[in-house]
Amino acid sequence: MIFADVIIDISVKSLDKTFQYRVPDEFADEIEIGSLVNIPFGNGNRLLEGYVIGLSGEAKFDISKTKSIAGIVKQGVVAESHLLSLAYWIKQNYGSTMSDAIKAVMPVRREVKEQVTRIIYPSVSRSVLEEYAKEFERKHNAARVRMLRALLMLEDESYNEGIDYGYAIHNLKMTASVLNGLKEKGIINISAVRDYRNPVAMTCEEEERPELNRQQQKIVDDICMEYDAGVRGTYLIHGVTGSGKTEVYMNIIERVIAKNKQVIMLIPEIALTFQTVNRFYKRFGDKVSVIHSRLSAGEKYDQFIRAKKGEIDIMIGPRSALFTPFANLGLIVMDEEHETSYKSDMPPKYNAREVAVHRAGMLGASVILGSATPSVEAYYKAVTGEYKLFKLTERAGGASLPQVSIVDLRKELEKKNYSIFSTLLADKIRDRLSRKEQVIIFINRRGYAGFVSCRKCGEAIGCPHCSVSLKPHMFRKKVDRLRCHYCGHEIVMPSCCPSCGSKYIGTFGIGTQQVEEAVLKNFPGVRTVRMDADTTTGKEGHEKQLKLFAEGKADVLIGTQMIVKGHDFPNVTLVGIIAADLSLNVDDYKAAERTYQLVVQAAGRAGRADKAGEVVLQTYKPEHYSIVCAARQDYEKFYEYEIAMREMLQYPPISNILGVLVYSEKEESAAELSGKFAEFIRNYGDIQVLGPTDAPLAKVKDIYRKIIYVKCSEHSVLCGIKDRLEEFKNKDIVYKDCGVHFEML
Repeated sequence: MIFADVIIDISVKSLDKTFQYRVPDEFADEIEIGSLVNIPFGNGNRLLEGYVIGLSGEAKFDISKTKSIAGIVKQGVVAESHLLSLAYWIKQNYGSTMSDAIKAVMPVRREVKEQVTRIIYPSVSRSVLEEYAKEFERKHNAARVRMLRALLMLEDESYNEGIDYGYAIHNLKMTASVLNGLKEKGIINISAVRDYRNPVAMTCEEEERPELNRQQQKIVDDICMEYDAGVRGTYLIHGVTGSGKTEVYMNIIERVIAKNKQVIMLIPEIALTFQTVNRFYKRFGDKVSVIHSRLSAGEKYDQFIRAKKGEIDIMIGPRSALFTPFANLGLIVMDEEHETSYKSDMPPKYNAREVAVHRAGMLGASVILGSATPSVEAYYKAVTGEYKLFKLTERAGGASLPQVSIVDLRKELEKKNYSIFSTLLADKIRDRLSRKEQVIIFINRRGYAGFVSCRKCGEAIGCPHCSVSLKPHMFRKKVDRLRCHYCGHEIVMPSCCPSCGSKYIGTFGIGTQQVEEAVLKNFPGVRTVRMDADTTTGKEGHEKQLKLFAEGKADVLIGTQMIVKGHDFPNVTLVGIIAADLSLNVDDYKAAERTYQLVVQAAGRAGRADKAGEVVLQTYKPEHYSIVCAARQDYEKFYEYEIAMREMLQYPPISNILGVLVYSEKEESAAELSGKFAEFIRNYGDIQVLGPTDAPLAKVKDIYRKIIYVKCSEHSVLCGIKDRLEEFKNKDIVYKDCGVHFEML
């Protein structure tokens, strides 16, 4: 007798445990780890779905009281056992239900109807087929005659290739019964070949490979030498923008797949998919595929089936591609590893970099991280020896880094220039348009209207305790108070700037549409492409916009973060960065890091070919270290400043932070439980507790949300606190109307 341990597919923490069921004999050969099953649950035996996470011949309970599995649900891709182990690790480290963790590692969970191409071809020689046709004519079997005459009309070389089944049904007016009758007589045969829905519609010929420079070749040689020697490490490639990191990846990937291994290539944005897949397809052909959220269910399903069968070697995609069910995974490459899109914003709130390293460790694979602006956490691990660090300090092909000009927007205000564009930026845009060169205008909108600042002195009002900006809160459609979402510090909205006394104070806001309108007004006849959430909807939304610009059908590309990540446009010689310091003023301890990364990535789009590039960086804080270092592309100096700040305030990676979000339809319940949590945590040991206070979104769809932040140098201690809080919550039925989410920041 076989017994199965099943996790129920419900995201309720009280059910976040295994239940044992008997496996009926009829399912014994079919069931396996990862199977999705129907099971009777509770007193009413209502049918629920669950995942099998263990099989054994030993009963844990009274067999007479153990229920049986009702059925096995046809799945798209049965979870590999190591993916279920990975799901458990995610659940333990990031605080979610096991069910949610399984859903994260199984992006394709349902079987989708196969797309099949059927061909009708003759089973007999042409002469025999002619005899059958004459016989059916004598018997007036018109439909059979039409089918056989169509086959006889085929040229000799295509006689055995047959006729498409759909053509026979629709054009020859065949019916299934007629065709089956001919098949039973042995006159024809019908083949069915699975036709995979392929989202990679490329017909590219391989281009001439660029010769690697000295730095690129050394990285390829060093990593491949270790790989050949059986060393499986984690490597960080810190290369300036345009240094040819992708070419390094492809050379290493080529060596890895030559060993019959498979590769996952992670990219941060769907917007990068077309360009990345195009380059990889030219090198590796149809062994490359892609997975992302804009694909249809059938396309996703087919790509994962192809991956399981070993029909592809390289899967490209954003975060979800990390869980491709490769049987022989040898390498995970994570491009632009610093990007926030690698952090899940839904439970489980996992960090893809950490999960990639863990999965690679489970399977004996290597990990390559790459960025021009590495995350402070990754660089810290490289500096301390946990990762191996490589540097690319030169642009590939001999291109030079762009010249950067910093414009102080406070001085523009003094000159009575109230335009979005500084005088310098406007002049340079006109110059580029006259030379038929292209321009990118980047709007740093992180933290849009999320802070209060002064246009005269550039100061944002910050928290005196947490080194983050205070967040405006509305009352009767007017900002009446400012609050810190880390510690709860609150002040009344001032009527003038506390630093300089100016009346030019308020929430800052500017959008892509406003900038596009300003471009069209100031530069008549200009052709623009705008990329934001509104203009990139649909499966090919990003690709269409980028293709327009790449083909020279637009002069100016306007957009937010999605336009500064990895794109390569040879005719772009000017990048304008509007209000570069906007992201400095969000209520996030990573604000300076985000600002540095965005500015450097945006500046890196200029001058990537034989034409020199320029960048105009507009800011209210030209003296801030993130702005100064970004203008120089001096990451090491930025890291020195930033890590010193993190050490002083005990922020990651020096310490660890656990976010505990308590939510309820009753504000008093959320406040009371979060208060008890904070009291419990403060008695736990040598830790620091901030809050509880209102979450950044204090109320969503009538759900009240309170947040607590817990700082501790030991990650394991925070995991222990998370587990104890879960137990505390589950045992106290008074708070059954409250929910809890955990997040490792």
